[in-house]
Amino acid sequence: MKAKELRGMTAAELNAKISELKSELFNLRFQHATNQLENPMRIVEVKKDIARAKTVLREIEQQKRS
Repeated sequence: MKAKELRGMTAAELNAKISELKSELFNLRFQHATNQLENPMRIVEVKKDIARAKTVLREIEQQKRS
């Protein structure tokens, strides 16, 4: 997911996306622990997507305060 796509979302949508990504990360970690994960790099991608979403959410919060 690109930051440009995330900037088009509202704060509520971003929070929902973050929750969705966190549950996906949990499932990926579980699959990795049981040796069922096909693409281990997906864990890294999801972690970066979570960070991007949190960054954009923080930018939105800062704009509201200004």
